[in-house]
Amino acid sequence: MVPLLVSVIGGYLLGSVPVAVLVARAHGFDPREVGDRNPGFWNVRQRLGWRAAVPVFAGDTLKGTLAGLLGLWAGGTHLTWPAGVSGDSVLPAYLAVAAAMAGHAWPVFAGFRGGRSILAFVGGFAVICPPGFLLGVAALVGVAVVTRSFAIGARTGVFGIPLFQLLFAPVTHVAATGLLMCLIGLRFGQAARTDRPS
Repeated sequence: MVPLLVSVIGGYLLGSVPVAVLVARAHGFDPREVGDRNPGFWNVRQRLGWRAAVPVFAGDTLKGTLAGLLGLWAGGTHLTWPAGVSGDSVLPAYLAVAAAMAGHAWPVFAGFRGGRSILAFVGGFAVICPPGFLLGVAALVGVAVVTRSFAIGARTGVFGIPLFQLLFAPVTHVAATGLLMCLIGLRFGQAARTDRPS
């Protein structure tokens, strides 16, 4: 139980660091009050441009990566190449990433008003299945170059993650990754319901 508690508590606290809010406030605004009101990379980029938004992109991704590493460590650092996390590290790593995503979505350090957890998920997946992550990055870059749209490339890379992971990891791991992605879907659903006219 101790490794699981360390993974969940540590992952949640890492995810709760409100990177976008801190960066945006340094520029004089709260991303939860402007644009699509999502305290994440996209909203900050639209307000400030790419250069100012890079720390948000890096910070939100790093939260997931650090959480994944925490879970990997708590579970005994079991890795199998190229599948990624294995053995006793699987559950703690997945729980840590899920907790980081929950922390990003409902951050204790920012009034429980958070973002959609996409970058926290991606950063955590880099630990869960490194080769699947690299294929996702390759898909992002390739599609972005062809379409000249980072947004389309990003969607391709993220939504392709389960398929890329399936090339390396057991189906049970892919199913667990799908559950993590359901949290992203939940956050998008909540945002759509909030924005719906009453």
